[in-house]
Amino acid sequence: ADDSGDEAVSQTDKTELQSTLRTLSSKVEDLSTCNDLIAKHGTALQRSLSELESLRLPPDSTDKIKQVNERATLFRITSNAMINACRDFLLLAQTHSKKWQKSLQHEREQRIRLEETLEQLAKQHNHLERAFRGATVLPAGAPGAAGSAKDPCCPAKGDVSDEDDDNEFFDAPEIIPVPESLGHNSPRRGSFPPSRRTGSNISGTSSEISLDEQYKHQLEDTKKEKRTRIPYKPNYSLNLWSIMKNCIGKELSKIPMPVNFNEPLSMLQRLTEDLEYYELLDRAAKCESSLEQLCYVAAFTVSSYSTTVFRTSKPFNPLLGETFELDRLEESGYRSLCEQVCHHPPAAAHHVDSKNGWTLRQEIKITSKFRGKYLSIMPLGTIHCVFHSSGNHYTWKKVTTTVHNIIVGKLWIDQSGEIEIVNHKTGDKCVLKFVPYSYFSRDVARKVTGEVADPAGKVHFFLLGTWDEKMDCYKVTAGTGDSSAEGRQRAHEADESRVLLWKRNPLPKYAENMYYFSELALTLNAPEGGTAPTDSRWRPDQRLMENGRWDEANAEKQRLEEKQRLSRKRREAEAARASEDG
Repeated sequence: ADDSGDEAVSQTDKTELQSTLRTLSSKVEDLSTCNDLIAKHGTALQRSLSELESLRLPPDSTDKIKQVNERATLFRITSNAMINACRDFLLLAQTHSKKWQKSLQHEREQRIRLEETLEQLAKQHNHLERAFRGATVLPAGAPGAAGSAKDPCCPAKGDVSDEDDDNEFFDAPEIIPVPESLGHNSPRRGSFPPSRRTGSNISGTSSEISLDEQYKHQLEDTKKEKRTRIPYKPNYSLNLWSIMKNCIGKELSKIPMPVNFNEPLSMLQRLTEDLEYYELLDRAAKCESSLEQLCYVAAFTVSSYSTTVFRTSKPFNPLLGETFELDRLEESGYRSLCEQVCHHPPAAAHHVDSKNGWTLRQEIKITSKFRGKYLSIMPLGTIHCVFHSSGNHYTWKKVTTTVHNIIVGKLWIDQSGEIEIVNHKTGDKCVLKFVPYSYFSRDVARKVTGEVADPAGKVHFFLLGTWDEKMDCYKVTAGTGDSSAEGRQRAHEADESRVLLWKRNPLPKYAENMYYFSELALTLNAPEGGTAPTDSRWRPDQRLMENGRWDEANAEKQRLEEKQRLSRKRREAEAARASEDG
């Protein structure tokens, strides 16, 4: 069913609410029972003391009994006050419990109805948009008239039987057809010419793309100076829900999507963006204390998410065997190499060597699921960082990225989960907590907290900040009092021991028109001579998109994906024949 995931969540909420109400009712009944027992036993105690006082006993015993009786009287007075307070609370709870239960149930139902209304509104909007396009009559000689007459993604009015068709979700197709209306070949500002390198294993042959003299000059200029801008993103309208609604519950990496959802970078280049703040690892390599070094490694881990806050577009899925090399030995002291080593599931290997005393490597598999209202992106794999002088070897994994407001509203990104960074040589450990955004939380948005502890579990440093702005470090002292993370946070917020580990660099001017790329991201797809034929910079569809030629980019992207599918089938057939031959 199309709403199976939402029904499961709603059922879970309902079960949790009922369980909480049952627990509260049980506690109220226990309180009522205790109230009756205290009253009963208190009366019996007073009666026994009165009877004991009336007996003839030695003078010494009489004094003792009087003392006990006075204390019992004080206890009775206190108990009566508690009994009266409990009785008042009990009456109040019994009076309002049903009202609270109805109120909670009503709020839950209202929320569910609101979510359903928003989803239905988005579907109706999409239906009206398609009906309008189908009813629009273009002149016979107008450009794109033939393509508008029959839009594969937006069927004409006659293709839609009734509104129920919009509420039905189908299996995602192998190939999503991209209509001509999704892009336009409009004039471009400051665009680079398309590229192709002879013998490229990625681009293949394409009659539409050629390496001209202007592109050669581009290569020469790039060697001298890093570029600081790219052609502005065209303002093409596209209904996101019209395509994504057929992908609910699907693994998006297996579904070809038009470039309208992309940014002109591949996933290999996005992985390389983790090196935006490589200086943190340079500083970590100079630390003599492994605990201080771990603080900088943690800051580097958080900094890799700072470029995602506005980046709601997806990178290009790399082709099998595609590579990306970034040589910054001269200016930054490191050299990075990425390669796509598996296509289904998509997996990449990334290796970085630095002459400043560290090596970074990771193997990452990206899985993504569309749930109707949000998109979850789960990176699977381990990141390794080794410092040459000390031999300290750190490992960690990435957290889950969630893209919200897929159906209606402005897209926004959140990071949530925990990262455990372990030093396998010393046993030191850092646990970073990425707090998910909540409308009802008073915490700052995108908050990250962390604790750096030795092998015995003693916390030496407390980390606090946000994944999109900065990270601070506080030294934990013996006089903090409260040993909890919240207590340490309160104790150190005004502490003089605060050290700024990392702060985000400002985005370039007009970044909102350039896919919100950082300074490093702007240079990643710049043409460079001497790169391998399989390098991401040579992808023709990616280059066409960067230049604003989205129609041609969509056509080229489909050609490359079809070529890759045929290659995979050919390899599978050869493997099957080899298996049969023994």
